[in-house]
Amino acid sequence: MAMKNKLNIFYLIALTLFIYSCSKSNNDRPIGQWDDIIKLSTNKVAFKSTTDSITIKTQGDWWYITEISVDKNKFSNFQGVDVLSDHYVIKQDCFIVERRDKNTLFIKLDPNPNSVKRVVIVGLGAGDYFDRVVITQAPK
Repeated sequence: MAMKNKLNIFYLIALTLFIYSCSKSNNDRPIGQWDDIIKLSTNKVAFKSTTDSITIKTQGDWWYITEISVDKNKFSNFQGVDVLSDHYVIKQDCFIVERRDKNTLFIKLDPNPNSVKRVVIVGLGAGDYFDRVVITQAPK
């Protein structure tokens, strides 16, 4: 009888762990301890292979760009740019990321010259809350 109780407890624990692992986890939300204080109008975008752009609105007005990656290349040292101001432009070889005002982020990509999709990620932060805009650009 004791063995049967131990098996029942084992199955109950296993079932609990299974249900917990299938539930929405913190890995499904952006990194950080704070709740979403940026509130992006969108965070996933598909661009055509030619020059394309998007204007994204935020409900929060205290945020900054933390880093930008193009495929495996990361940009985080935005020399001469005050990312804490309400207006700035970050320009690199294939993109322009502009904070137009407290609630507007503009992103423009040059044509994708590659035969594979290009992925651009714009990271944003606000205190201990971090989010991102993921842009997938079609191949040429």
